[in-house]
Amino acid sequence: MTAWFAQLAAAVDVPLGLLPRLGIDLLALVGIVYGGYRRGGGRGSHLLTLVTFNVVIFVVTHLLNEVEMTMGAAFGLFAVFSLLRYRTEGISSRDMTYLFLVIALGLVTAVGAGRLTLLAGIALSLTAMTWVIEGGWLTGRERSHTLIYDDVRLLGAESRDRLIVDLRQRTGLPVQRVEVEEIDLLRDVARLTIYYPAP
Repeated sequence: MTAWFAQLAAAVDVPLGLLPRLGIDLLALVGIVYGGYRRGGGRGSHLLTLVTFNVVIFVVTHLLNEVEMTMGAAFGLFAVFSLLRYRTEGISSRDMTYLFLVIALGLVTAVGAGRLTLLAGIALSLTAMTWVIEGGWLTGRERSHTLIYDDVRLLGAESRDRLIVDLRQRTGLPVQRVEVEEIDLLRDVARLTIYYPAP
């Protein structure tokens, strides 16, 4: 297998160290995105973002590492990418966490020091962590949904039980808890995130 990698790398003029690292990165990425993010109800529209950020971070940091980029510069690049956000739509904290995770994965697998077995172990640990959390083995699995709610009178702490009952009746979902994201007093509506058990 090693000889096959060497022949392939020589044929396309790719550094031999790139292919195993890229393989580890992509396998862990698939596990995190499809085994964790999508399994937990992540939005399909964000899959391109997660995959692209990971691959771009991996390629850029690996290429810059070839010109003796310091780890400080790598983390600076990582910080720039992790601060990026879309202006057209808000990104939830869960989606930002996964974005941070795939960026970190690309950075570690691209320029991380140590044996490939160590990098594979780190990638496997990150993947396993997402599976455990999204699988609901530590806490019950939940799904969330954001909606616009038109009865701001029920948003107070003293009316929380009535709010949950009303949301259950209107949505038909077994709402367990709710968070008020934003209140628009001009239109007399609020943006809520409801949480309910995953099937």
